[in-house]
Amino acid sequence: MTTESSIAQSTEAQIREEQAHEAAENSKFGFIVFLLSETVIFLSFFAGYIIYKTTLPDWYPPGVTGLDTKDPQFNTIILVSSSFVIYVAERYLHDKKLWGFRFFLLATMAMGGYFLYGQAVEWSNLSFGFTSGIFGGLFYLLTGFHGLHVFTGILLQTIMLGRSFIPSNYDSGYFGVEATSLFWHFVDVIWIILYVLIYVWQ
Repeated sequence: MTTESSIAQSTEAQIREEQAHEAAENSKFGFIVFLLSETVIFLSFFAGYIIYKTTLPDWYPPGVTGLDTKDPQFNTIILVSSSFVIYVAERYLHDKKLWGFRFFLLATMAMGGYFLYGQAVEWSNLSFGFTSGIFGGLFYLLTGFHGLHVFTGILLQTIMLGRSFIPSNYDSGYFGVEATSLFWHFVDVIWIILYVLIYVWQ
């Protein structure tokens, strides 16, 4: 009877493990599809920006000859560097060192927050608005849509940080953290492309 009970418990544990693995794989697939759909949206915006810039004779709004790159360049360095910081946070979690995970995740959130602050300061100092021609509309659409993604990434990191205080929460896996980290890398890559299109290619 004891042997039968042990076999039954072992079988149930194996079934639960297989179900958990299948659920994790489905979640990963769904998240990849989500990122691909976001990529398509951004690529369509990039294509529109390139087409308009290369075909319109008067690209910038009246009185605007270009954009200042000093502050955006610094903000770019901060945001891109945060990708390395969140990677370090993820490694600490894999090593079961929650203090390191929390510290570097907080640092990533702070860097993302600083980027959004820098973007808000830049917007407040610009001499054109959303309705200032096609360039104005595309500029605010692209940077604003990306900023929304940065804000979403910070929210996701906040959730992951909060879950780290739940005992044994990450013992069964790190999919939430891995997905959040991948999303953050995606946001950084998108910004690099945006920075080149908007600020470098003037």
